[in-house]
Amino acid sequence: MGLFRYYRQFEGLTEEEVNRGLRERADEERGRALAKVEPLDLARTTWHELPPAEVVSAITFHARKGLHRYSEGREDALRAALAERHGVDVGRVVIGEGASGLLDRVAHELLTPGDELVLPWPGYPLYPLLARDTGAVAVQVPSLDPQRLLDAVTPRTRMLVLGGPNDPTGELLPSGVLAELLARLPERVVVVVDEALREFVTAEPVDAALRLTDRSDRLLVVRSFSKAWGLAGLRCGYAVGGPSAGPLLRALAPRLGIADLSLAGALAAVRTSGDALASRVRRNDRERRALTSALQELGMLVTPSQAGAVWVRSPDRDGAALHAALERGGVLVQAGTPLGDDRHVRIAARDAPATQRVVRALEAATA
Repeated sequence: MGLFRYYRQFEGLTEEEVNRGLRERADEERGRALAKVEPLDLARTTWHELPPAEVVSAITFHARKGLHRYSEGREDALRAALAERHGVDVGRVVIGEGASGLLDRVAHELLTPGDELVLPWPGYPLYPLLARDTGAVAVQVPSLDPQRLLDAVTPRTRMLVLGGPNDPTGELLPSGVLAELLARLPERVVVVVDEALREFVTAEPVDAALRLTDRSDRLLVVRSFSKAWGLAGLRCGYAVGGPSAGPLLRALAPRLGIADLSLAGALAAVRTSGDALASRVRRNDRERRALTSALQELGMLVTPSQAGAVWVRSPDRDGAALHAALERGGVLVQAGTPLGDDRHVRIAARDAPATQRVVRALEAATA
């Protein structure tokens, strides 16, 4: 109502009655505000918090120094820092526009029309597009089982791409099994392991699969600063190849390099954010286990995960119904259909309050 009508209604009332009315109105408005709970977004695989202050400061410093300039050697500095971090020669590291940008360039370098790209499914939706965009054929394998992957290889297979861990399922092919798979594949097949989510892994050393590149030029490991590092807005990633992979790695580098602010932020993260990254990994592992346990207690079927999220199915409803039930409870999750399985949803692990909201939403749906 207008101000005039609002105050007009108090005519003839005592001051105490007016004050009581104002208090009641304020209480009603406060109650409505408290009742309005913002949706909780657990649909993403990116880290939910801001980067450490040192990273933000580095980006801000270089932005103020001059957006009119190209990078001044920071790409070489980042490659050197990553080479030191992983214990490899700097010539085995290339910087790219995120893991997805590097995967796209790998596909265009390796695949020609008629070639086959073997991939696990459900999986990252980009993988089939790598085949489509190069005229190759996507061969989807409904498992990470190494024998089933081998059985899918034909004389036309040129490339095998794996998530390490797999998105969306969170499954991890152990490095020992990956080594055996490499040994049994034909020489012409290049294996690309997408380790965008690798920092979340706790089942084995974070560089266990990357170490296999020390003795194999047919293995390429791709990583990103977008996930556990929390720098999705920078679109920066890197790839590590074998001792003789230099020609392929040079072909993967963006023609005009990487944006200066992306390089500055990623370099600052590698140099200063090791403790912050380790803390995030511990927190994710703790909450991933807590979320898994809570969902299993509710009767949900949860795939063992080494990622930042869990892959969940209800025993008595389809994925769309499970997605809708969580959404009604104010929890947004990733539907499984675009990822290859309409029975599942993917739920990010965050913290105890987030897990409690997931549980409350599911309990309300079955009440």
